[in-house]
Parts: sequence; structure tokens; C-alpha cells
Amino acid sequence: MSAGARLREMRWWDIGPVLELERELFPEDAWSRGMFWSELAHARGPRATRRYVVAEDGGRIVGYAGLASAGGLGDVQTIAVARDHWGSGLGARLLTDLLEHATRFECSEVLLEVRVDNVRAQKLYERFGFEPIGVRKGYYQPGNVDALVMRREGTEIIHG
Repeated sequence: MSAGARLREMRWWDIGPVLELERELFPEDAWSRGMFWSELAHARGPRATRRYVVAEDGGRIVGYAGLASAGGLGDVQTIAVARDHWGSGLGARLLTDLLEHATRFECSEVLLEVRVDNVRAQKLYERFGFEPIGVRKGYYQPGNVDALVMRREGTEIIHG
């Protein structure tokens, strides 16, 4: 399914469709329109510190991902794939794009948080060399769900 999906830089006109997917996948802790606008404001130009990408398949946004960088540290802000594309390899393609940009941003390590109950995502991150380093209690609200903090050191791209 993801073979037909095309990755490209997220732009402001993608926020509406991305929000629809965001609310479908993360109904209890979905990002707001303002949060996406704020992130995209830092994603272009010579001083860009963000990378946001969407995956389009047949004109439909079926995935998106974002990375923030500062002081040699990258942070995967979000990564999401439409349910009908789960298991297609699209999540790995999105993560690969973010890690390639982490290298361009000269990040020596990349961090992320993932719900402790999202084992599928954790396995993806582990395939890319991420290792658990801690837990953030009650990070995801509502629901008071803990986040597993994972880190990947180095800039070599490991393709999962």
C-alpha cells in the first residue's frame, strides 16, 4: 500500500487533512491546528530547525511525521500512519526521512516518546536503533498513560 505513497515536505495547506488523520488516530491527545502552524513556522529557510513530511497516496494524506532539532539533539515530535496503511512500511519510510534530516541538522542523537502500550511503534523504533532510556509518568493526557523515552545515538542511517 505504501509503495504508491509519495513523501513530500508538509506545507500549511496540509494542516487540515493532517488534523483529520491526527484526530482519528489520537482522539484523546490530538495536536491542535496552532501546534502544527507553530512547528511549520520553523521548518523553512536557512535557520530551519524542524522537518515535517507528509505521505500522499492517491491525493490523500495517509501519514505524516515531524522532527525538531536544537543543539545537536533531534526529537521526533510526531509520526502517524493511517490505519489502512499499517504494516505497509510507510512508518519506516517516514522515520527514515526524519533521521536523514537529523543528520542534515547535525544531530548526534535523536530522542522520542512513545506510549508504553504502543508496542508496534516501539518495535519500529528498535529496528532503527532506538533504545529505551526512561519513562515519563502520566505523559499522555487524558488517561494518564506513561511514555517510554527512547534514544538513538549517532548519525548513521539504519534502515529498519
